[in-house]
Amino acid sequence: MTDRVLVVDDSAFQRTVVRDALEGPFEVVAEAENGAEAVELFEAHEPDAVSMDVVMPELTGIEATREITGRWPEAVVVMCTSVDQEEKLMEAVKAGADGYVTKPVDPDELVAELRNNVR
Repeated sequence: MTDRVLVVDDSAFQRTVVRDALEGPFEVVAEAENGAEAVELFEAHEPDAVSMDVVMPELTGIEATREITGRWPEAVVVMCTSVDQEEKLMEAVKAGADGYVTKPVDPDELVAELRNNVR
């Protein structure tokens, strides 16, 4: 059975890059362009994992991660972040994130990080 993933990023281009990297190894069940939409789509699709941007409108990736992992403790969330956001990564881990990759996203690294964390 293929693991199901939700892709979250406020950049349509970045969502395309991530989706293209994940399709095949995973089933991309939905895409969200902000943190509030991510929470709604997680509830609707109950994916095995989330690829989550950090800086987004409405709810940040950290806020969305906190909401998702608070409601669904088994959720796996891997953050996609810029290299210069180390402090944000610590916040993300406290919010329940399981791992991270840096942008620009290396497709193989993202697939490996998700595979290493999906339970």
